[in-house]
Amino acid sequence: MIIAERIMLSNLLSVAILGLLTTSWGEDRLLDPSRLEMFVDELPDMPKIQGFHVVSGVLKSKSLKIGMFKKKWKFHRDLPPTPVFAYGLTKDKATVPGPTIEALHGVDTYVTWRNHLPRKHILPWDPTIPTAMPANKKGIPTVVHLHGGIDEPESDGNSNSWFTSGFKARGPTWTKKKYHYHNQQHPGNLWYHDHAMGLTRINLLAGLIGAYIIRHPDVETPLGLPSGDEFDRPLIVFDRGFRTDGSIYMNSTGNNPSIHPQWQPEYFGDAIIVNGKAWPRMTVRRRKYRFRIINASNARFFRFFFTNGLTFIHVGSDSAYLNEPVTTNEILLGPSEITDVVVDFSMSKNDTAILANNAPYPYPSGDPVNEVNSKVVKFDILNHQEFDTWQVPKKLIEYPAPSLSSVSRTRYIAMYEYTSDIDEPIHLYLNGKPYEAPVTETPRVGATEIWNIINLTEDNHPLHIHLGLFKTLDQTRLVNLEEFKSCMTKINDAIKCQISKHARGKKIEVLAHEKGWKNVYKMTPGVVTRILVKFSYIHSNASYAFDATSEPGYVYHCHILDHEDNVMMRPLKFLN
Repeated sequence: MIIAERIMLSNLLSVAILGLLTTSWGEDRLLDPSRLEMFVDELPDMPKIQGFHVVSGVLKSKSLKIGMFKKKWKFHRDLPPTPVFAYGLTKDKATVPGPTIEALHGVDTYVTWRNHLPRKHILPWDPTIPTAMPANKKGIPTVVHLHGGIDEPESDGNSNSWFTSGFKARGPTWTKKKYHYHNQQHPGNLWYHDHAMGLTRINLLAGLIGAYIIRHPDVETPLGLPSGDEFDRPLIVFDRGFRTDGSIYMNSTGNNPSIHPQWQPEYFGDAIIVNGKAWPRMTVRRRKYRFRIINASNARFFRFFFTNGLTFIHVGSDSAYLNEPVTTNEILLGPSEITDVVVDFSMSKNDTAILANNAPYPYPSGDPVNEVNSKVVKFDILNHQEFDTWQVPKKLIEYPAPSLSSVSRTRYIAMYEYTSDIDEPIHLYLNGKPYEAPVTETPRVGATEIWNIINLTEDNHPLHIHLGLFKTLDQTRLVNLEEFKSCMTKINDAIKCQISKHARGKKIEVLAHEKGWKNVYKMTPGVVTRILVKFSYIHSNASYAFDATSEPGYVYHCHILDHEDNVMMRPLKFLN
């Protein structure tokens, strides 16, 4: 479908539907976040749920029932309670972020995700973008994706596998109530979040996020890294804006309101939230701590650093350990990326360390940070020196190196942004195709492929591939970019547009702590990023514990949620 036809149909749809929609957001009385005092709330540790049983000393699989509830949440001491959507075993126990699910390698976890949400959303949404829509226009569609999970398609949280309260309405690819997480993959950090078509950005903004950790004690314990609830902490970081009544602020007017009444290309809030509290504080001892940092923002990149010069010792990236630790002074983390770091507070020369941020927004060429959104969390460091039993070994977990000789296919994936007559974004596509266009990426199960990601936009896009893991091989700037972009916009064929002639610019170094196995990578504007993608386990030669070829398949997409929703996402189907 050409762009003009798509816009016309979207407008007709909005006229038909907007009159039927009612929402519960009030007038825009935006809170000035500088009026909130920083570092007054303690950093919470989210409740933990074990995804396994121990019966007479034997590990057994476990079935969980986790709900989604509307409730009120205190993001700050001086902010009125905020209406949110929250995951939890019960409404009273539901939190933002949700409980941390702790799974064990080799032990299955089953989760029945239950939607207890009301008929109306707490945030504005836009029916002119492809959106999960119950036939009776009642209920809030949700579906849960375990980000980084290597699991069956039926449990991957396909965007069209949504369901409303009580499973009364179900999306076209819905298959079952109980999701099966096999936990057969390598140990590491994952997170779960909503993935409903066209609603991901507002369902996550409402609070539907949580951490999931796969542990493998036989492999991890010998490393001697900080462990236990006190010294090993997930940090889920995101930004929010608020109204004076405490409700979440989201602009209800689109940047192209005659085309998309509500959709905006990026959401940003000035309040920086960590584990459900705005600019919290944590008291730490003078020893090593492990922080599993998840960027759960819709669109904000964070460039973290410590104001007192403390360093980060990287031990993992996304869902996998690195081969060996890497020390840096700062970390650039895109939306949905995870960094696993050790911080040694015994190295601090003073009693306070502030984790700060200096990434412009949108990244990389947007506004500079301000006094409010440049602060993240404050660590108060106790004076007493103590013996530290934790260590960071010289070698971590080494997985088999990828082999270029095993590559069976080379693909070209181009990123496009389309704008209106007023030069404002209308939508974004991968390979110039909407999500509903026939699938074009059909790897074989177990295959290793080279994907060349060609970013023809001005934004950095964190690309996430479901099921697959990849290593970034190199990044090359495009020369004569406008000439190449003009050709690609017309025919969308990298070979015919002579990419070999254009991908000859400056090489951009892949940073040492980003050379491991990842499931998200930041795609730099005007650059071709070459990745080696592996559609199999990285820790063993075993076959998947499920049929990856079954329906509804998988997807790959930009993880700026506003882009993913409109519709920078494509299907990914596997063949035997």
